[in-house]
Amino acid sequence: MRDVIALLCAGLLAAVAVAAADEPAPSMLGFDARDAAAQAKLESRFDAQLDPGELRDWLKRLSAEPNQVGSRHDKENAEWLLAKFREWGWDAHLETFYALYPTPKSETLELVAPTAYRAALHEPALPEPALPEDRSSGAAGQLPPYNVYGGDGDVTAELVYVNYGMPDDYQELERLGISVKGRIVLARYGGGWRGLKPDLAEQHGAVGCIIYSDPRDDGYWQGDVWPQGGWRPPFGVQRGSVERMQEYPGDPLTPGVPATQDAQRLPLDRARVLLHIPVLPISAQDAQPLLAALGGPVAPEAWRGALPLTYHVGAGPAKVHLAVSSDWTLKPVYDVIARIAGRSQPDQWVIRGNHHDAWVFGAWDPLAGTVALMAEAKAIGKLVKSGWRPARTLIYASWDAEEPGLIGSTEWVEAHAPELAEHAVLYVNSDTNARGFLQAGGSHALQVLVNQVAAGVRDPETGVPVRERLRAKLEVDGFDAHADAEKKELARRAQAGGDLPIAALGSGSDYSAFLQNQGIATLSLEYGGEDADAGIYHSAYDSFDHYVRFGDPQFAYGIALAQTVGRTVLRMADAPVLPLQFGGFAETVADYVRQLHQLADDKRSRTETLRQLLETRAFTLAADPLNPLRPPAQEDEVPYLDFAPLDNAVVRLKRSAQAYDAVAANALALSEARRAALDRLLAGQEHRLMDARGLPGRSWFQHMIYAPGLYTGYGVKTLPGVREAIEQRQWDVAQRYAVIVAQRLDDYRAGLDQAVAILKGQD
Repeated sequence: MRDVIALLCAGLLAAVAVAAADEPAPSMLGFDARDAAAQAKLESRFDAQLDPGELRDWLKRLSAEPNQVGSRHDKENAEWLLAKFREWGWDAHLETFYALYPTPKSETLELVAPTAYRAALHEPALPEPALPEDRSSGAAGQLPPYNVYGGDGDVTAELVYVNYGMPDDYQELERLGISVKGRIVLARYGGGWRGLKPDLAEQHGAVGCIIYSDPRDDGYWQGDVWPQGGWRPPFGVQRGSVERMQEYPGDPLTPGVPATQDAQRLPLDRARVLLHIPVLPISAQDAQPLLAALGGPVAPEAWRGALPLTYHVGAGPAKVHLAVSSDWTLKPVYDVIARIAGRSQPDQWVIRGNHHDAWVFGAWDPLAGTVALMAEAKAIGKLVKSGWRPARTLIYASWDAEEPGLIGSTEWVEAHAPELAEHAVLYVNSDTNARGFLQAGGSHALQVLVNQVAAGVRDPETGVPVRERLRAKLEVDGFDAHADAEKKELARRAQAGGDLPIAALGSGSDYSAFLQNQGIATLSLEYGGEDADAGIYHSAYDSFDHYVRFGDPQFAYGIALAQTVGRTVLRMADAPVLPLQFGGFAETVADYVRQLHQLADDKRSRTETLRQLLETRAFTLAADPLNPLRPPAQEDEVPYLDFAPLDNAVVRLKRSAQAYDAVAANALALSEARRAALDRLLAGQEHRLMDARGLPGRSWFQHMIYAPGLYTGYGVKTLPGVREAIEQRQWDVAQRYAVIVAQRLDDYRAGLDQAVAILKGQD
């Protein structure tokens, strides 16, 4: 029987949809008043098809068994999704790729000195025990906790605790006079992407890496632990990929080409994204004896977690034995691709995706997003059966193998790159989803569209538009006494009224290949922030039972996501002219350039201050003689970089963006041929921000405005070619990329000028 409250929620949504049909047509970019009224009625019909009870039933089925790449249930889920799309009237098929996906044959981690302790990995039983409150937790078929794409190896060495294992932590170790060369590092999750931890350890000469979950970050320090609360229990383990995705995502052996069965593949030793040292994730429960055995200096205050012990850095006297042996074979990857051909502009594609594979059961990550996608697809199918058809072609995709390295989406993009370059006008992504606030990021030419959609979707728990609830959240966060400069700036913009900013995209989900390799306008949309799912992230407890208690109990935010994405897709599909505006993009890029000026100035000032402190021996005099701390190394002088190309490009871009936005409404009066020419021009705007040379040392990433950071993993770096070069003190590279980015902005501006000429009849 479906949850009574869920049925009440469905009735409320239907009532809201009926009421909405009688309201004046909302403002819709790309539509005139008559078309906007018709579109509003279409969206009300779409909303009326959404049923939270169905989302609940689908999630329960999809998450019933272990669902990792290569598992029986992963394939079953793909085939079931395929059947559903076909049942709902979509033209659907499976596209299969074959990717390197090593799975563990054996794993060992034991403390061998000064005492003995053996970590729970998977012999004789899984380290995450079955719980009566979590009915799927003991299911057969689970892979043990492991980090895919870490190296095989069998090493015994002294242990060093490296905090989060980020670049700043290694600078602190150097000041402490501690080297990790020839040793095994112990890092805690958090502070940066997991894959950077073993990568940096390997770069510093470590022979192995262990990553554990400290309760300060996602355990009892944050709240009650599962099953009493939602946070990570002491025996919970976070799995995950450590592929060097900051170089390129996807199948490690087929960079740049699709991983078909007969594709040419790199030998393992030539795949740059694979690590060479063994890596293992463990629980806080297994980390505690290792940390307790460490000697050496007491860890700096910021390095101390919440385990009941004094945190020491080492090295030694703790010595550990770490061994990993894997099955380095190819596994099938099943992408489900469904299509509804457009009626008048079938050569323009609006693409929507969410992945379906998980580390274990994956109720929150990613299946909460998958069931929202399914609800959209079913509702659209009903609209088609009733006689409506989108103007542009819709493609819905359920990706496989996202978790190990964005594989399913990346391989599909690589297989269809020429078609995408010609036809794709938008990619919309989601991943996790739960109670909370709208989280929107993507191409800033879509910022107005997102705001208009968010103004029309009601928050399920407060009844206000999700945009206004988010506005209140930003204002309150900025008022907090501990708010940083970014939160205060977001609060200022929220209080000013008007559109809320959307975030820039880094990586960590399936939008990466579309945006950063192909230059397709992209959005990532989901809800969250009021759930307690972070504690069970990538563990066996990311289950249906956990989600219906601490994720989205009534599946109301699943409906909100389906409404938000569905309206975005429908408007993009049916708008007479692609609904893009460019003033927000120009202002955002201007902010990014201002940040570059400030970054260089701050680095110059800090370098000068450091020089003065070193000259006066301030670090030596301030250090505790009983706990010596070396002074930091002198840094080279920061030159005055020439940002004039960027500054001038921004001025021109802002002028052209304002000119386009001022006359964009003229598009609705254009002839069909001229409107088609304008649409083709607008569809290619994002690609003008691409440069075939790519980022320094990372040619796969070709978008010059947004990219994941080389040392942030998922975290975004804006104007990355310039920003990261400044951060890494590569002044020649920074200067060179300032010119390259300015050229790409000028090309983007030239596209806007051509669009204005069409709108004014001057082409």
